[in-house]
Amino acid sequence: MSIGVKEIAFSCYAVSDFDRALAFYRDTIGLPLSFAMPPCDGPRWAEFEIGGAALCIGKTPDWKPSADGCTVALEVEDFEAAVAKLRTAGVIITMEPMDTGVCQMCGISDPDGNPLLIHKRKSQPVQA
Repeated sequence: MSIGVKEIAFSCYAVSDFDRALAFYRDTIGLPLSFAMPPCDGPRWAEFEIGGAALCIGKTPDWKPSADGCTVALEVEDFEAAVAKLRTAGVIITMEPMDTGVCQMCGISDPDGNPLLIHKRKSQPVQA
């Protein structure tokens, strides 16, 4: 079974204090911020573009920071088909599919419980 993985879309760290982490990566380390969700009471997300890939930070109630490493997002050709194949195969869905406005993503676990994200970028309008 193939779900059509094209590349690694990004690597992501869960953070406990989103604003503190955003300041660290943007201001202290100096990574170029390419996207950040506006402040809200719900999930928070930011992306820093680095050489054609992205390092991201995220905060959701069920996603806890860990010294064990980060989460990798796998970019797929067809998001809906990939999620359907994973469900059919009995893969544990840890985060139901969501649409962020710039992408679609879904959380899964490998057989050892390691987190992965299935990801599909949306086409972005050409900047004039």
